[in-house]
Amino acid sequence: MKLPKEIKCVIFDMDGVIIDSEEIHKKAYYETFNSIGVNVSDELYKTLTGSSTINAFQKLVAHFKLDIDPEELVLNKRKRYVNFFENDPTLHLVKGVENLIKYCFNKDLILVLASSSAMVNIDRVFNRFNLNQYFTAKISGADLSESKPHPEIFEKAAILGNTPKENCIVIEDSDNGVKAANDAGIYVIGYKNPMAEDQTLENADFIINNFKRLIKLI
Repeated sequence: MKLPKEIKCVIFDMDGVIIDSEEIHKKAYYETFNSIGVNVSDELYKTLTGSSTINAFQKLVAHFKLDIDPEELVLNKRKRYVNFFENDPTLHLVKGVENLIKYCFNKDLILVLASSSAMVNIDRVFNRFNLNQYFTAKISGADLSESKPHPEIFEKAAILGNTPKENCIVIEDSDNGVKAANDAGIYVIGYKNPMAEDQTLENADFIINNFKRLIKLI
């Protein structure tokens, strides 16, 4: 399906789209699962991808009927994630995404970040890789009442970008994120991140496996 005729705002997911952090998130999650003695199958973990951490642990607590405060688990997982983040010098931006961000910025497109990560993690990434200068707004799903696959985060992103939905595109690498964009009524590009092979992206309007292709289309 062709891209919208006039793109004015590009809404980026972060984990798996801007930064290759899916693996350290997964490690932090599974360390947390092990610490409370629950065995999370690959199938169950797949349903959590793209959700905010609090939403993921609320689902998990309900699923296993745990007598644990999900907020405690969020803090537990966050500590583990920060440890991986700060001690992994190989952590890098997704290949080609920095060129895409700069290209869009130089074309005077509005850039908005809409991530399920907590704002403290968003800031950590944006400060480490010097990305704040390109983005008009950043939204954390952790600060919203609903989490992806609910469309709230992308509806808010279009508002913060001060752009009609028909002039926006979303870039996502998770099925939950794609559904959120679909339900928000915003054109969504699925990015096939090799680190997230379990995500089908089948409901994306357009699927790419590298950002060079997208630069040619925008």
